[in-house]
Amino acid sequence: MKIHTSFYPRFDDLPRSLPIFSLENALVLPGVDLPLNIFEPRYLNMVADVLKTHRMFGLIQPDTASGVHGALYATGCAGRITSYAETEDGRVLLVLTGVIRFAVLEELAGIRGYRTIVPSWNAYRTDLNQHLEGEIRDRLRLTSALSRYLRERNMTTDWEKLIALPGPHLVNTMTTLLPLGSAEKQAILEAQGPERREALFIAALETAFQDGAGATRH
Repeated sequence: MKIHTSFYPRFDDLPRSLPIFSLENALVLPGVDLPLNIFEPRYLNMVADVLKTHRMFGLIQPDTASGVHGALYATGCAGRITSYAETEDGRVLLVLTGVIRFAVLEELAGIRGYRTIVPSWNAYRTDLNQHLEGEIRDRLRLTSALSRYLRERNMTTDWEKLIALPGPHLVNTMTTLLPLGSAEKQAILEAQGPERREALFIAALETAFQDGAGATRH
């Protein structure tokens, strides 16, 4: 699986400013589709604005551990709106497909209620052309941990289809969709390379067993 398609931007065409959607325990990784239910007026404004331009916004977690109101983690991931539908009660249902991670350089003045940052894409430019193929280094350990995690939380899935995913894509998908802790998700997001991401994902699953309780689903 290759992330980049003709619909996606080239590196030199990435936006110089980026609207952000900040939600604890919520992130997206390159190549993964994340369904979102948008209902707050500020984020409805954001979606309307980006649909007129590059169709991209950043998903980034609040840094609640900092003790500073409104603080953000230093790294997030930008996604592109690849599906969009309006509801009769004024919500927007969309699919955000992860494109490329970014570092936050600075925050700009808010626009129409939502926050906007200046991103640095340089450290993650390979996300645009990365192939999410490849094998998991420790597939037995990963699938065992994942199976137990899903079973203990009574979460159902098409298991055969899930484990047939290429290794890096499986890790990216499950990191995005599972209710792991925000710190664990952030560490996986920031990891350089699929091997490190895999190791952190397995550790997050196994830590959840030791703690006896998973993170709250957002």
